[in-house]
Amino acid sequence: MLQGFDYLAHNQEVMAVWDSYNKRNPIRVPIIWGMNTRYTMLNEIANPRKITYEQYFDDPAIMLERLLEHQEFIRMNVRQDAEMGLPSDGWHVWVDFQNTAEAAWFGCKVKYCADQVPDTEPLLTDSNKYMLLDAGIPDPFAGGIMAKNWEFYNYMLRAKHNGFTWRGRPLISVTPEGLTTDGPLTIACNLRGTTSFFMDLLDDTDYAMALLGYVTEATIARIKAFRAQLGMPAKAENFFFADDSIQLISNETYRKVVYPFHKRLVDEFASGGDNRVHLCGDASRHFVYMRDTLGIKSFDTGFPINLGIVRQQLGPDVEILGGPSVPFLKWATPTEVRAEVRRILTSGVMDGKRFILREANNLAPDIPLANLAAMYDAGREFGRY
Repeated sequence: MLQGFDYLAHNQEVMAVWDSYNKRNPIRVPIIWGMNTRYTMLNEIANPRKITYEQYFDDPAIMLERLLEHQEFIRMNVRQDAEMGLPSDGWHVWVDFQNTAEAAWFGCKVKYCADQVPDTEPLLTDSNKYMLLDAGIPDPFAGGIMAKNWEFYNYMLRAKHNGFTWRGRPLISVTPEGLTTDGPLTIACNLRGTTSFFMDLLDDTDYAMALLGYVTEATIARIKAFRAQLGMPAKAENFFFADDSIQLISNETYRKVVYPFHKRLVDEFASGGDNRVHLCGDASRHFVYMRDTLGIKSFDTGFPINLGIVRQQLGPDVEILGGPSVPFLKWATPTEVRAEVRRILTSGVMDGKRFILREANNLAPDIPLANLAAMYDAGREFGRY
């Protein structure tokens, strides 16, 4: 817990920052962190019981408690432009199978590695590469890991309805896995193995396209089924998705091979609003095309990327999220962090007042809290308009 920290004053400042940003007249650049349970799970201070991801994936009670421990640690120790201290209303929880959920739904085996997040093993070999195409779309509620998804979701929902509290605050929302997607190309690489799938693109193009089409249609079927189950509209104003693997392909390959499937997703789920995308790595060469053809007006970026040049390319009206790389934040000094934040914020990325400062992308365990504090302080100083 931050000693002598005025949580109330902080929360009042945060409300003013976001209110002004949402009204397109920001006081300063908002500053946030991508901090999933990896940050606290692999940190002995934040996870004193030493809960493992294997335990976390196997027991909904452990997942629920660990999610709440994670949120409590962040709220009490890490400054950002989000409510800090105990929540004023209650806790938001979610089923959290990290980035394994979609591949594991199709049947990939989840593997647990020491001191790392879980991953999946490719399912489709040269001898069984048509297995999924022949089997059809897995059941959204009972296929692969999704049976466990709904088991965990219903456990958390019962806890909410039965008055479960944490530090005197109730659960106020529960969300299952599977309402968005890591992207057709990324999932195809998970299923087939990245090298094998890109060899397919060269040597068996019809199969590669069929697999991308299969993944896309299965994703649509799953999201539609989940939205119906939860009483959500079939379409929303906008759609958020990811596809980190497009950093590996050229503009021409993106436009010919992957874009049609992104367009299919956006057409299915968005009704004309400003869409959003998360893209790790340097996928910036695709940004202008995605803005113009998919209506992407918010890019959550990963490293390495030149944010000043991206702002020049996208213009002042597109939202960009990004900042110092995670390895830099782990090994730099607070003084170096301050200098890097100043460099980024004076690069021109603030033009148009549509920039959100965050790490690029997803904080690793053991990044010094002093470096996060230095980044937050520098953002508040150099990010003023």
